[in-house]
Amino acid sequence: MNKLTNYTTEKIFQRLLNNKSRKNYWQYVSELRKRKTDEIFDISCSLIRSNKTKERVIGADILSQFGFPRRYKKEIIKLFFNLLQFETEIEVLFSILYGISHNNENLTKKQVKFLSTFKNHKSVKVRFSLVSSLSTIENDLAIKTLIELSNDKDSDIRNWSTFGIGSLIDIDNINIRNALWNRVLDKDETTKFEAISGLALRKDNRIKEVLITELKNIDNNGGLILESIEQLGDKSFISNLEKQIQLNKKFKKVNEDWLIETLNKLKGIK
Repeated sequence: MNKLTNYTTEKIFQRLLNNKSRKNYWQYVSELRKRKTDEIFDISCSLIRSNKTKERVIGADILSQFGFPRRYKKEIIKLFFNLLQFETEIEVLFSILYGISHNNENLTKKQVKFLSTFKNHKSVKVRFSLVSSLSTIENDLAIKTLIELSNDKDSDIRNWSTFGIGSLIDIDNINIRNALWNRVLDKDETTKFEAISGLALRKDNRIKEVLITELKNIDNNGGLILESIEQLGDKSFISNLEKQIQLNKKFKKVNEDWLIETLNKLKGIK
């Protein structure tokens, strides 16, 4: 593939619209985003209003991160929400909701309320992208919706919702803590670790016993457990870590440097 910087805007759009495979799709989209010209903006807006699903997806994907700084941000958000009123195609909803996630800093309460109506959508892809659109928003309804989605039957949705309420916002209240505790025994390990991390970030000392157990069983997938021990900042873990380092010399279940780094950081806490 030749350097995209040598392609005209017209040629890239032709490739996006006419290629039967998605090979190089995101390279094309990324190049158009970076160019951030009025021409590309206008073409993308036309595409997103098309009656063809493929064209609406392309338009949404380009506009979701259209240049930095994004002069058209308010217009893009308005366009996305107008489209959501009537859109039914799963792939388009997916792209629009992800597009909103990249532009959600100043959403109104009305917009958050409308987004939350998608929480029971039958499509896993739509609910998954909804999580992204609501993440980082410190709004009561957005948080409530993510808490509900942290109980979703799909493990990826539970994982990212738990990450959203646990690590992407600073708010700390009983509802968030209860939601995180509900995921501490999740059958999906990544979701479980995100819940533990969220509680450690909030200095919930009840997570200490859970961390002690997880440390004993730690392997190379347990980086988040060590981060959580550091976040909790309880110096009584120094002895646990020293013991784990000695055991690890024999069983070599985890990168020893990770254990030593966490130990040194705990020792450095005043």
